[in-house]
Amino acid sequence: MQRHFRALAKLTLSLRVTGVRDDGYHLIDAEMVTLDLADSLTFDEGDGLAGLEVIGADLPPDDLVTRAMRAVGRQARIRLDKRIPMGAGLGGGSADAAAVLRWAGRADADVALALGADVPFCLVGGRARVRGVGEIVDPLPFVDAVYTLLTPPLHVSTPAVYRAWDGLGGLTADGPNDLEAAALVVEPRLAEWRDRLGDATGLTPVLAGSGGTWFVQGGHPEVDGAVVTRTDRPS
Repeated sequence: MQRHFRALAKLTLSLRVTGVRDDGYHLIDAEMVTLDLADSLTFDEGDGLAGLEVIGADLPPDDLVTRAMRAVGRQARIRLDKRIPMGAGLGGGSADAAAVLRWAGRADADVALALGADVPFCLVGGRARVRGVGEIVDPLPFVDAVYTLLTPPLHVSTPAVYRAWDGLGGLTADGPNDLEAAALVVEPRLAEWRDRLGDATGLTPVLAGSGGTWFVQGGHPEVDGAVVTRTDRPS
């Protein structure tokens, strides 16, 4: 039997860092939405079927799909069509892991959190307020909205960004994302891409989470290299 699942990208519209736990994990208060930019996972179920075929990307060792399959104790042959840019702050790996949990019927917040901080939200999808280290997901009314994303070919390390935020004294940003200044410390070249999107649209771009995607509201297909997306919900 073959089953298909979409894995929707996550966009962090706003993010406040509200504290740091004793174990070093940072607490957040964020608004997140899922987008129609999505990976696709096809599961072939049956005796002896196993393995992962990836189209459109090279996954790291012990990727989140493999880890999620181990967590649910199931086997299947999986085809993963990657459309969400990797390392872009759009939760592609977390969305893929959440799709595995939905396929396996394991809508378990503890299992999701053990896989990654963004997986609980990706499991719920839509629009939500996300707190704690990502485990508290409070759904909000869905809002149909369009966003233009510009993703630079840069890797921005989330742990490094949080360390930089600590080093900056735990500042609260004037804009919607407390991590933006820290991400620019970690990867100064992000500023070039922010300015490219801002100059083209006349709007002030916002960094998605710890980076490196910049976004503005509205559809701006004229921006070179940008992707126009719409809010969506898992089906």
